[in-house]
Amino acid sequence: MKLDWWLTGICASRVFNGLVFMTYAAAVPVLQKEWQMSGLAAGSIASGFQLGYAVSLVAFSTLSDRISPKLLYLFSMSFSALCSLCFAAFARSYLSALLLYTAVGIALGGTYTTALIILSDRYPEKQRGMAIGFFIASTSLGYAFSLLLSGIALPVGGYKLSFLLTCLGPFVGSILAWITLYRTHVPAARHREGRTFTKEVLGNRPARLLISGYTFHSWELLGMWAWTPAFLSSCLAVGGKGGLAAAGLGAYASSLFHATGLIASFSMGALSDRLGRAQVIIMLSAISTLCSFLFGWAIGWPFMVIIGIGLIYGFSSLGDSPVFSAALTETVHPAYLGAAFGLRSFLGFGAGAISPIVFGVVLDWTNPSLSEHMGYTTWGWAYGILGMGGLGALWTGVMLSRGKIPE
Repeated sequence: MKLDWWLTGICASRVFNGLVFMTYAAAVPVLQKEWQMSGLAAGSIASGFQLGYAVSLVAFSTLSDRISPKLLYLFSMSFSALCSLCFAAFARSYLSALLLYTAVGIALGGTYTTALIILSDRYPEKQRGMAIGFFIASTSLGYAFSLLLSGIALPVGGYKLSFLLTCLGPFVGSILAWITLYRTHVPAARHREGRTFTKEVLGNRPARLLISGYTFHSWELLGMWAWTPAFLSSCLAVGGKGGLAAAGLGAYASSLFHATGLIASFSMGALSDRLGRAQVIIMLSAISTLCSFLFGWAIGWPFMVIIGIGLIYGFSSLGDSPVFSAALTETVHPAYLGAAFGLRSFLGFGAGAISPIVFGVVLDWTNPSLSEHMGYTTWGWAYGILGMGGLGALWTGVMLSRGKIPE
């Protein structure tokens, strides 16, 4: 399947929308010092974003079975542009950042599953894995650009300039979305006669396993995304480089991980079209779990070795996301697909909202005496907590391979 103009437009809008997703994570090393935040407080802002995102996903996913996903998507894109600009202008303390970044998460929540439903309506099953893979890959590209912009802006103008540059992205993304979808017809509702949510989703074993696997996957992935720029900054500080320079370089390095995630998204989605969804889930979750248990203990190792592990980590932890999504569209009746995505999103992003907080608590607990210049020096236990999610995703992949799932 070629990347047609329509898919290019949707993906481009997602790239710009993705610029705001990593702006806070990139600035955590700086904000912890300027706003005097503990690991728990720093993690709670990331978790507020994920919680708002999860609640919004449930609402918009459920509505998309009754209202045109196109209208919901365009509304959310426009609302996210407004909230992002407010975050850039007014987030100047822990409390204001917590409230405003949560609002950004709520706004952005309506842009994900609605887009997946639009894609599933437009592309047949044989092309769906690749189409969804391109869309999720464009998200990773947006995250990578977010970290690159932050890496440039933090040493020059601190977090205020970083927030400003990245938060302009959703404004551009919303314009592109309106241009692309203006003439696109998307059904407003689907026939439900003789079908119930209990039967089509809760009573559907493959769907239950896919939703469970995505929840475990999100615990690992979103916790890793929230804290890896700060981890890399600490690695650089241990090597003698600190302050804004370390934060900027940490953001730069993290962008490479998202670049590998970009490659993984479209390549693994396409691979699962050929080899089967369960097989690709098993392979990627096994690798990401190993990386979770290893990555945090690598502090103090040569920085290029850490980067090498991180590239594999970024590839494997995101690569199964389009696979889980494509498989769910193939196991749930279209009339309840929005509701199924809503349940999955609530559980998945709910787990992703909790994991950065748990990560921060473990980080504080295992680093009782912080170095003023190096910050946290023990990260292995915190990343190990994320690895438990990888193990859960691996288990669901094995269970899916033993049952009936689209190949």
